[in-house]
Amino acid sequence: MTGSVVKKTDDDAIVDVGLKSEGRVPLKEFGTGEVNIGDTVDVYVDRYENKDGLIVLSREKARREEAWVELEKQFSDGKRVDGTIFGRVKGGFTVDLSGAVAFLPGSQVDIRPVRDVTPLMNNPQPFQILKMDRSRGNIVVSRRAVLEETRTLR
Repeated sequence: MTGSVVKKTDDDAIVDVGLKSEGRVPLKEFGTGEVNIGDTVDVYVDRYENKDGLIVLSREKARREEAWVELEKQFSDGKRVDGTIFGRVKGGFTVDLSGAVAFLPGSQVDIRPVRDVTPLMNNPQPFQILKMDRSRGNIVVSRRAVLEETRTLR
């Protein structure tokens, strides 16, 4: 849902989304991008009324939702997606795909096993989506599939 910023406090942006009362979005959800009064923003309605009678809105959930729609389209078309490896978990890594979080199995990082993944961390790279399950909220990606494909083209 789209709304416009009508007021800013120290912690929140007050957004009018056309409902009976305005909603609040924590400023930290806008990241480094500064938000100003009059800006149009996409938000997700988290709760219709909290204890203060305000609508609780989430910019983060709206971004995640947009990312899922875009990723599903790219997955069905068999296209690559750009992402950034940002964390390590049991058996692999977490990848940020412009808002959605995906799992990169350790075996799918490179063609050969990689001992040190530090050079790959926090650098945008292409990935191939292997599996998507929206109901469970998981995405599995492969960097190896992209490397093998470029290798066969040479």
